[in-house]
Amino acid sequence: MIEALRAWAAKETERDRYSPVGIAFHWIMAFLVLFQLGWGWYSDAVIPGGDKLRAYEVHSAVGLPILLLAIARLGWRMIIPGPENDADSQGWQTQTAYAIHYLLYLCFFGLPLSGWAMWSSVAAPGPLYLGGVIPWPQMPLDELSLAWRWAILDWAEDVHILLVWLLMVIVPLHVVAALKHHFWDRHDVLRGMLPEIPDAADPRGGGRRNRPELQSPALSDAD
Repeated sequence: MIEALRAWAAKETERDRYSPVGIAFHWIMAFLVLFQLGWGWYSDAVIPGGDKLRAYEVHSAVGLPILLLAIARLGWRMIIPGPENDADSQGWQTQTAYAIHYLLYLCFFGLPLSGWAMWSSVAAPGPLYLGGVIPWPQMPLDELSLAWRWAILDWAEDVHILLVWLLMVIVPLHVVAALKHHFWDRHDVLRGMLPEIPDAADPRGGGRRNRPELQSPALSDAD
């Protein structure tokens, strides 16, 4: 099964592209993370009460899928490596990009886990729902003393806030670096992560429309 998946993904990586699964992971998680950043700030601004609780329920309903997607995405990357692109030999820039990716994964795991701990540490906050639909258990903190639960709440909140600010820094850096590689360096990093649009002359895509070697001999003789 794994070998079949690797063979299938190799057809994409040989063309300096990420697999369709990897592309889906990237853009779905990017959308959810950006939504969470905006919704998190909105939730904090809401006046305490029923509306604030509902805002936090939405925030948790979206955060839990990010945790599951992060686990699945990390597992996928361990099985199916990404392609070697033009930016993989840029010295300190490549090392910085790797560091940013590690920090992103730290946020992908740390933010949902700390939010889950915050929700589970308060007294009877109500059920959690994955995606707002599937019931999700709380962490087993109800047997701890109230002092310990308040301590966990404070610790988890500090971690959550720290990771939010970290995400606010590294997401723009990640976007700027991708645009720089694409428009300034003319690297293939961003192209490899975008959904492929088939060429009108070549249904397989790849921008081969203007390559003369793909023209038929009959057409060449006619010219």
